[in-house]
Amino acid sequence: MKKRHVLIFFYLVLFQVVTFAIEPFRFALFTDLHISTSNPVPAEDLRQAITDVNALQGIDFVIVSGDVSESGDAESLLAAKKNLDNLHMPYYITAGNHETKWSESGATDFVRIFGNDKFSFSHKGFYFIGFLTGPIIKMGDGHIAPQDIDWVKAELLKNKKNTPVFAVTHYPLLTGDVDNWYDMTDVLRQFNVQAVLNGHYHRNVLLNYDGIPGIVNRSTLRAKDAVGGYSIYSISDSIRVFEKKIGQPEDKWLTLPFETRNYDKPNPLLKPSFEVNETYKTVKEIWRQNTHIAIYGTPAVYDNQIYFGDDFGYMHAASLHTGSNNWTFKTGSRIISSPAVCCKKVVFGSTDGNIYCLNAKTGKFNWKYATKKAVLGCPLIKGDTVFIGCSDGCFRALSLTNGAIIWQFSNLNGYVETRPMVANGKVFFGAWDTNFYALNSKDGTLAWKWNSPQKGILYSPAAVLPVFSNGKIFITAPDRFWTALDAGTGKVVWRTNQHEVRETIGLSEDGNTVFSRCMNDSVVALDARSDYPKVSWKTSAGYGYDHNPSMMENRDGVIVFGTKNGLLHGIDAKTGALLWRHKIGNSIINTVTILPNKECILTTTEGVVARIKY
Repeated sequence: MKKRHVLIFFYLVLFQVVTFAIEPFRFALFTDLHISTSNPVPAEDLRQAITDVNALQGIDFVIVSGDVSESGDAESLLAAKKNLDNLHMPYYITAGNHETKWSESGATDFVRIFGNDKFSFSHKGFYFIGFLTGPIIKMGDGHIAPQDIDWVKAELLKNKKNTPVFAVTHYPLLTGDVDNWYDMTDVLRQFNVQAVLNGHYHRNVLLNYDGIPGIVNRSTLRAKDAVGGYSIYSISDSIRVFEKKIGQPEDKWLTLPFETRNYDKPNPLLKPSFEVNETYKTVKEIWRQNTHIAIYGTPAVYDNQIYFGDDFGYMHAASLHTGSNNWTFKTGSRIISSPAVCCKKVVFGSTDGNIYCLNAKTGKFNWKYATKKAVLGCPLIKGDTVFIGCSDGCFRALSLTNGAIIWQFSNLNGYVETRPMVANGKVFFGAWDTNFYALNSKDGTLAWKWNSPQKGILYSPAAVLPVFSNGKIFITAPDRFWTALDAGTGKVVWRTNQHEVRETIGLSEDGNTVFSRCMNDSVVALDARSDYPKVSWKTSAGYGYDHNPSMMENRDGVIVFGTKNGLLHGIDAKTGALLWRHKIGNSIINTVTILPNKECILTTTEGVVARIKY
């Protein structure tokens, strides 16, 4: 009996130690602010939320978990910061997909304005860490850059093993939201993570990320209500989450126990399968390099070297035969631009605002051209001329020899991210201002521009690489229409939304057939010679839902393209028959570069560079 009393006393003391080791505190969470220069309501909702939280007692800090702006533009981000700076307590902020996908700065303005796009800090014995879930520039699932996964792990290792952790990001860590969510949960489950805090859904919901609690929070936007709101977290013996509508009492909607969390091993059934590679064994990876740094552009190949830029701002030249690195050149910020190589020179843009030209063999600096904003656009080299669009409202023709300006078109109202097409004495490209442009290639004067009937910049024909055939320019845009324009006049030859295509296109080797990938499973071929959208063939490739702007490259009778979830496809260009599939990973495969003898070079946002034989 005495031993029992001692044991009870011991547990009571232990319970008190655990309980009183927690110093209660509260914090607020704002998410999905969507500040816009064209809509004053989100800013009004934010100001009301700030006034409301400032009037409360005992709020230690505010977390802002992404989609701060509608379009990722500097003006909207600055407006958001001006308002957030009126908070009476510290705030910690990370970006959402609206800052990373639609951004003339290549998602670098956010860091410039707020100081960082990630955060980590300790508060009353807890550790908070916020990170990005993308995607960067290209449409696709959310994605956590490999270097950010390494950063999160390194930051968490600085703490004691049992330090309770709250992770913060925009997207829920689920299949369909983040392509490589499992890479992050595999890291988080090694630590005492109490929950992952998210936004994106604009509503309150409790989720499960392979055993880790995921708490999704409401937006600050009012939506259909009279006022907006936000979330309040109360941390003590439990984790209590409240919805706080402006001017109204707090409404508790969730309680989770505060406890030391020891997670089981991850569930392998939740992770992507690579079984398809056993079905098509003729497809081989000749070599594969994992750089552990995200890559967003199409690789270029020249004189037995591969060229690609990365998220740290390095341009790389690697051996075509082995994949080993031959040289690197550092720019001032991330590279999204796909390089072009010609005449022993490699040309590319950087989000540091410069267009660079290097010696292709050695990486030695030749020249650079400074613009006023980031350069996301991809260069095209024709003879001694470099054609490239930028984010400063300009499209330029530069001398390949010395970078001197040949001409400049300065009337763009949005940024350029794609590579132009030159044909019939004109330069063709789209911009994120809803317009598709045709400039005279000799002097840069406007020949014509076409505007999609679907209004709004998010429907701009700006991510697709246009193709030219039989006097027509073919494009697909986010409005899910396939459009053929007369290359001479810009008049519509035909438009169709029958196939629900989006931002992908390709041309047959003989120029008689134009291809596109539908958003659900199918690949379609239309007759490029016809004055109406005449279907040559349509086939199911079985890739599911996909909206990644990976172009369809065609050589030696095979169409090759990748998906947002790392699945490479080979399609017979004449019949549409599926020839093979190969899974390289689970993130975006950028537009591939096809080599002779049925090989290709690819890069992925997971940082993989590979040479594939099919």
